[in-house]
Formats: sequence, structure tokens, C-alpha cells
Amino acid sequence: MTHSREQSDPPIAGSGSAPAEAEPPGMRQVATASFIGTVIEFYDFGIYGTAAALVFPQVFFPALGEAAGTIASFAALGVAFLARPFGSILFGHYGDRLGRKKTLIATMLLMGLSTVLVGLMPTANQIGVAAPALIIVLRVMQGLAAGGEFAGAVLFSSEHAPKDKRGFWAMFPSLGGGGAIVLANATFFLTSVLMSEETFVSWGWRVPFLASFLLVIFGLWVRLRIDETPVFKNQKAHAGTSKMPFVETFRHQPVQVLLATGTATACFALTYIGGTYLISYGTSVLDLHGTYVLGIAMIGGLAISAGVVLGAVLSDRFGRRVVMIWSTWAAVAWALALFPILDLGSRTVFAIGLPVTMFLSGLGRGPQGAFLSELFHTRYRYTAVGLCYALAGMIGGGVPPLVATSIIGSLGSFVFGIILAGTCVVSLICILLVGETKQLDLDNTTSTTPRPDHVSG
Repeated sequence: MTHSREQSDPPIAGSGSAPAEAEPPGMRQVATASFIGTVIEFYDFGIYGTAAALVFPQVFFPALGEAAGTIASFAALGVAFLARPFGSILFGHYGDRLGRKKTLIATMLLMGLSTVLVGLMPTANQIGVAAPALIIVLRVMQGLAAGGEFAGAVLFSSEHAPKDKRGFWAMFPSLGGGGAIVLANATFFLTSVLMSEETFVSWGWRVPFLASFLLVIFGLWVRLRIDETPVFKNQKAHAGTSKMPFVETFRHQPVQVLLATGTATACFALTYIGGTYLISYGTSVLDLHGTYVLGIAMIGGLAISAGVVLGAVLSDRFGRRVVMIWSTWAAVAWALALFPILDLGSRTVFAIGLPVTMFLSGLGRGPQGAFLSELFHTRYRYTAVGLCYALAGMIGGGVPPLVATSIIGSLGSFVFGIILAGTCVVSLICILLVGETKQLDLDNTTSTTPRPDHVSG
């Protein structure tokens, strides 16, 4: 099916809509598989961020001191973001060639193995510089797996979903990310409550990593029970699959790759500032107790989940673009206000600052699963969606937590807030340049015709 240029810019709200489509059989099971799988994948990915804020400077970088150790710990966190684009290309290739289901099983196995090995890793006091070096290797493995996970989970939901509810059903991978934040912080919270700080630093931090083994077994069982997406099966049966999906992506839609990457960058920045860096900021700068900070971080996970649901539902009603525009405008304003509010130093303002940051991130994330799926052709959709998401994660999720400590230490927290707001402005510009997508079909099986140059004009 080809898409005319007239299809690409319909009214965002208030236009006549087609009759609601019936929910396909098994849609709830598909959504559950996407949700649970992403919870497990990003639990594994996220617990490193929590550990990097709380214990890894002492465990793997003790010789550097507290400030430098924190920077080194977050640098190792950032390594995984550098690996994510390569993972999106690797797993995207097989996801577009062999199918979404098989590739998602592979990403889960790789993530699970690398996470368990982190939990078994000897400390720097035991094996010296080999410890941080091996941690970096395992973070690369996690990054490769994460690079292939989100796109596959999103397509698993969106390519099963009815068109008029695609935003809702495609939100479940992002909702799983919020669940992972709650689960990761809850695990560390319970571990820190049930043992002394010395015991937690000595070996208690390993429990969340080792517990991942059981979660991965459950996740594999869920994903093995779900069939391949009908959109991919139709593409394979009628037009064949792409031999080089990465090449086709940049041959047909290079502008969309750049703009889609930009649209997602602000959400990543807010998520990893709120969900990772503010944990460190709350304990080391504001001198709040670690258990209290973890409790607020759990509320932050619930807040991002609430934002995801609201953003997705609104995107089915009003369009993806308008929801992302208004949520990003709010993010710009909040980025400027966040650190002046936090620097008041009370427990109450921290309990407001972190969850609001996460809610705004979720509000922008809600439409993204459907939006990214709709933007690209079936032949290379897995590769394109994964690459955009991974590049946005590398820029928005990897860089801000890494530079925050040094910028705030030398120039002050408000300067960093300006930089964070600037990141959101870049995303806003990209969103304004992209046309509405919710009216487009995903089941486009032609072997030669790409999606239109979907940029508003």
C-alpha cells in the first residue's frame, strides 16, 4: 500500500474519524508480553544506574575518591548508551529479516546473562583494575541488548494493534520501563532496609542483579507463548524482507531518522536525570538519607507510568504530535525550575521534584511507541525505530547524567538546568518539523515504495 502526500498532514484534532476497529484476539496477551518483557529488560538495565549512584563509586572506583568515583561510575553507565545504537543495528537487522519474536528472545537472553554476571563481579579491592574494566564490558553487553529490545517490544504491540487504539496498545513497552524503575528501586530499597549500610555496600547490592535470573526465566516463558506479528508475516509472505534494512533506512528516510531521534531526546534526558542522577544528588548534595531517596524514586516510577498512560490515551484522541509538543513545552519550563526548587534542600521539595520530572518524561513517552512505528516502512521498521530510540538514549540519557556532576560542581545547578532546557528545546523543534502519523497504516507490504517524506511543511 502506498501513502499519498495528502495523507501525511490531516487535522490533529476534531476531524472525522473512521469507525472504531474491533480489538484483535489475543491483544491483551501481546500487551502483557511486551510489558513484562520490557520490565525485565529495563529492570536489568536500570539497576546499574541505581547502583552507580549508591555504591559503585565505593565498590569499583574507590581509588578515585567520592566525586571522581561518581563521575567514573556514571561514565560506565554511559558506555551502555554508546553501545545501544550498535545493538539496534545488529538486532534490527535480524528483527527485520527473521521476525520480531525471535529477536526479542535473543535480546532478553543477552541482557539477563550480562546482568547476572554484574552481580557476580569481584570488587576493585579483590581484583584491582580488572573489576571496572569487566564492568564496562558487561555494560556494553547490556547496551547491545537494550538497543534491540525497545523497538522489538513496540512493534510487537503496535503491529498487532487496531489502528484507532494503536497509541494505547503501543504504550506498554514504555509502561514497562516505568514498572522497571519501580521494581529496581523497590529491590534496592528493601535490600537497604533489611541490612546495615556496611552489609549493603559489602554484598547486599548484588541481590537485585542476581534476582534478575528468575525474572528472565519468567519473561522467556511469556514471550515464547505469543505468535509473530501479522504485519511482519504479511510483509514476509507478500513482498519478502529486506536484505539490508540499515541501508534501506538511510536510502529512503534519513531525515525522519534524524528528526525522530531528536523528538525522543528530551524524554530520555528527563528520565535519566530524574531516575538516576537525582538519586545521587539527593544523597550526596542534599544529604538526604538513601532509603528516603529510594522511596521517592519508587514514586517517580509510578509517576512516569501515569504520564505514559495519559500521553498514549490523549495521542489516540488528539494525535501524537500535539501531545508531544505540549509535554515538551512543559519540560522546557520545568527544567529551568527544577534545581532551584531542589536546592531549597527539604525532603518535601525533593518528593515533588523527582516525581514531576518523571511524570513529564512519561507524558512525552506515551505517544512515542505508536509514533515511531507509524513513521517508518515495514521492511526496515525494526532497524529504524531501534536506531532512533538508541541514538536518543545515547544523547539524552547518556550525556546529561555524565556531565551533571562536573557542571553543577563548577558552574552551579541552574546552569545545568539551562542545558537541560536546551535539550528539550531541540526536541521541541524536531517535533514541530514532523507531521502527524496516527492516520497511517502499518501493514504496507510493497517491496519498493517507502513511506512518504513525512515532514510537515
